Amino acid sequence: MIVRDELDIAGLKLPVYSLNTVVVGSGAAGLNCATRLFREMEETGVAAPADEVALVTRGVGLGTSNNSGSDKQTYYKLGTHGAEPDAPADFARTLTDGGCTHADVALAEGENSLRGFYHLIDAGVPFPHNARGGFVGYKTDHDPRQRATSAGPWTSRFMVQKLLAELKRYGIPIFNRYHVLAVIRDESGACGLLCADMREQDTVHHGLVLFNCRNVVMAGGGPGDLYEISVYPKGQMGPYAALFEAGALAHNLTESQFGLASLEPRWNLSGTYQQVIPRYFSTDENGEDEREFLTPWFESMGTLATDIFLKGYQWPFDHDKVAGHGSSLIDILVQNEMINEGRRVYMDLRSNPSGFEPGCLGEEARVYLDKSGATQALPIERLAHMNQPSIDLYAQRGVDLWKEPLPIGVCSQHCNGGFAVDAWWESTVRRLFVVGELAGTHGVKRPGGSALNAGQVGSLRAAQRIAHVYYERGLSTEDFTSLAANTVARFAGEIGRVKAMSSEAADCRAVKGSVQRRMSQYAGMVRSVAGIRDALTGARREWRGICENGLRPGDKGYLEAVEVRELALAQLGFLEAVAALLDRGSGSRGSHLVADASGTLPHSRLGGEWRFIPENLALRGEILGVCYDGGVERFETQVGTPHGVPGGEFWFENTWSEYRSASVFKWRDGDRPKPYSIYER
Repeated sequence: MIVRDELDIAGLKLPVYSLNTVVVGSGAAGLNCATRLFREMEETGVAAPADEVALVTRGVGLGTSNNSGSDKQTYYKLGTHGAEPDAPADFARTLTDGGCTHADVALAEGENSLRGFYHLIDAGVPFPHNARGGFVGYKTDHDPRQRATSAGPWTSRFMVQKLLAELKRYGIPIFNRYHVLAVIRDESGACGLLCADMREQDTVHHGLVLFNCRNVVMAGGGPGDLYEISVYPKGQMGPYAALFEAGALAHNLTESQFGLASLEPRWNLSGTYQQVIPRYFSTDENGEDEREFLTPWFESMGTLATDIFLKGYQWPFDHDKVAGHGSSLIDILVQNEMINEGRRVYMDLRSNPSGFEPGCLGEEARVYLDKSGATQALPIERLAHMNQPSIDLYAQRGVDLWKEPLPIGVCSQHCNGGFAVDAWWESTVRRLFVVGELAGTHGVKRPGGSALNAGQVGSLRAAQRIAHVYYERGLSTEDFTSLAANTVARFAGEIGRVKAMSSEAADCRAVKGSVQRRMSQYAGMVRSVAGIRDALTGARREWRGICENGLRPGDKGYLEAVEVRELALAQLGFLEAVAALLDRGSGSRGSHLVADASGTLPHSRLGGEWRFIPENLALRGEILGVCYDGGVERFETQVGTPHGVPGGEFWFENTWSEYRSASVFKWRDGDRPKPYSIYER
């Protein structure tokens, strides 16, 4: 069993657990890391790995992996089917083609891709194969080859279920309903965590719990709660504040993806939802004055219907797919209808767009539907033929797509950036690893589903590094508690201030609403230099108020206010990054437009507020990072050059020798990536 002590620290009697590694997060990446750690430690001769690894989570099953998906949620991997050859270098080239991406990390994602994929198959994830056992692929967005596969709408949920079963078989303990407050550091890097048992908020020690560990793996997910209009599960917010305050460098926070999704329930509307050519319409706020608002903007029904089809695998908004009535014009028109016209927008699978005939479709769409046998009369019938599970999942959430339309919007969907990691997924803080969406391994553009591959590969790499290089005893209990005392005292003081409910403190729910509205309005699909400056001014003022006066919680305990404080700090980091990028003249790129009066209109009849400037492609060759300085309570902006493809050739006999000596898990001389150079904005 994991060693547990109960000690007096900063005037409080707290439980202290001692072990080698704590993994934070119960999504697919975190679960995989914990199970891989068990196996790697077992292979290195650790007698009882389950006593050295623990998983800490805010709630098993609450995260994005278990609650998000799409029509047939994509898992992107190295090619396994067809006549076209695919090598890890080709895979890495696709990942880096999007810009602002490290080639050494991308190559690791390619070289370990199939190992991660086949592990999931062996664990029981039902990826489909043909009669010969071949895993047939298809193309996804930003994908030049047919590398994608799917286990249906709930691919990542299957991953969670099967990996959780594996973790339980190994006997790895789960600390469920624990909130991470801070990373404990010493001069050599991360050495522990301060958490709060969410069920013990009202106790005299506030539910505070310490973990004395040699390594920390953060797998807490993406920044869903930052945005008002979001398709993330409600309440999803990765531990950005804890990582910022630990001194970890974040990068590419400017690069989020936005796409069409239903608002209630929250669900991505990609793939077959679009390929069956649904009808889009809007109403006034009372549900009256229905109109098919897209039709007037397209030169013909054939052009509109084909673009709706293409939206299936060109799903995230992409500024490169706006000109010439591209598929991303649909996202703009949906947002224009909602924001500028003040109307509600719906996607309706019960009927075709008015005037639609199958013969009007472009060749790509027509051939696809013919080959799929999707020639039924109505969109819902075509969807039932191609993908009945995508209808079933809405039924499970109380929505009958045969009888009602879906309210939709352009939602925050994924963050391509996150915390900077090396090719072992170790952050800029030694012994602090970051895996899953929280790790910023993707830049401006990425193939759809590649984040699932990155999560499995990154968690494997972190586990290998820890088991073979960082498996050693942690600090003595006395040394650790002495080191943690200041952190405990600081948070105990903050908690006491929250519980006192000072009249000067802002209401945490009002602040949360302010943060979310600001991010959706100024740091969403459409941005501007002036807008971001206003947003940053407001965010800084808000953060100063929180630091000086604290926050008042609602009726959910002090952690409600703590979470909003963390949200406000994360917001500030994201906005500082966006402001720095726009100041460098980035222009529109990836999944956002930069509005400017001197720019080009996406459509000649749109208002001047939609004019946007083109991308400065030169900036694809750098990566912009931000790092928080808690001493002065501000962010520092940094710019670095993406790491190139690792050099050198590998000879089998030498590799075999290095593997037997475990030196393959260490950096070779000169191989460790150089740190960023500082850029003062």
